[in-house]
Amino acid sequence: MSSNLGPASRPEKLLHAAMASTQRFERRFEPFFRPALNATLREPSARVIQAMINRQRRNEDRGMALAEERIDPEAEEAALDSIIRDIAAYLRQQYKPGEFQRGGNTKTHGVVRGEVIIRDDVPAHMRKGIFAEPRTYRAWVRFSGPGPDSPRDIDDVGFVSCAIKMMGVPRPKLLDDEAATQDLICVCTPTFVTPNITANTVLQASILRGTPAFYFFRPRQTHLLDLLMQSWWNQTQTNPLEQRYWSCVPYLLGEGQAMMYSFRPKAKPRSRIPRLPLRPPDNYLRDNMVATLAERDVEFDIMVQVQTDAHRMPIENAAVRWPEKLSPFVPVATLRIPKQKFDSPRQLAFAHNLSYNPWHCLPEHRPLGNQGRARKRMYTELSKLRQEMNQTPHIEPTGDEAFD
Repeated sequence: MSSNLGPASRPEKLLHAAMASTQRFERRFEPFFRPALNATLREPSARVIQAMINRQRRNEDRGMALAEERIDPEAEEAALDSIIRDIAAYLRQQYKPGEFQRGGNTKTHGVVRGEVIIRDDVPAHMRKGIFAEPRTYRAWVRFSGPGPDSPRDIDDVGFVSCAIKMMGVPRPKLLDDEAATQDLICVCTPTFVTPNITANTVLQASILRGTPAFYFFRPRQTHLLDLLMQSWWNQTQTNPLEQRYWSCVPYLLGEGQAMMYSFRPKAKPRSRIPRLPLRPPDNYLRDNMVATLAERDVEFDIMVQVQTDAHRMPIENAAVRWPEKLSPFVPVATLRIPKQKFDSPRQLAFAHNLSYNPWHCLPEHRPLGNQGRARKRMYTELSKLRQEMNQTPHIEPTGDEAFD
């Protein structure tokens, strides 16, 4: 499969640069008005956007069972080949050997020690895999920004992600490069930026040609509704420890049952961004994390939403937000991040070397849907490329690492 996008013309580059400059300017003023705007308009607007998305997919997934996938191996492999090729080309274009970064969720704000505490009151139908019984797992938790670049925090697109690597998880995993880990990966938007892997090929090609925003505006293939949905959650971030995160794509919760999961902070403080609207520190998100964890512990509720309607809660379309009216999120565990210092050069180097992949998982939590299936080879191959170009071996952490 090919995206059929040629090189960007000079007018296209100039227009895209103007759009990006406008967004960067707006981001410096957003904290002064965005909280009130979100409180009054975000959810009503999201309901309208989702209704319009669902109107376009009336006959999609009809007749499918719960947790059922619809797989087109040939088309998916062709799309995946295109995505991996374009991301690898972009990384080779942007980074020198020894300095390669991740292709997505690129900028590391910090990797911190934590623990995942499984609750003792998990509903019976959710007691599967890691949620089967009350216990505590050690974890390395990575907070990161957008990709594939690492701009100043105020100049990014207002996106953050959170990935938990649980350790000491027994039993065989679906990827054999790590024996005792379970990775949980979330981003700050409740839906994914592309509805499926075919659309993702166009996005990655747009990034490679230097005009990623044009992905949303292509004639006869627009993704304006996806852009609007993302825009309500992509915003000037204040502190990754204060943000809610969603899995965006589904996973198994035992045989014949699908879930989404979410990390929601238990407290609701709001950090200040220094020197707005002029020139905030380049890495103020890390700075605010450092300040928070120097003073107090941080906790998130890990919550699970079970699929109850195969059409309104689809497996193969990541642009659709599963309605909480049909199935609310239920707390099943706590992510506890204790007070700590985490910004030493050695710990940041360790963070750079970790590999997160949702296929580091028990069979009971296998990724579902075309984007989840794609991540197995995509994440593995791009992680190997980064490690090869940086000459750093793959490591499986144990939780015993020390950086003092």
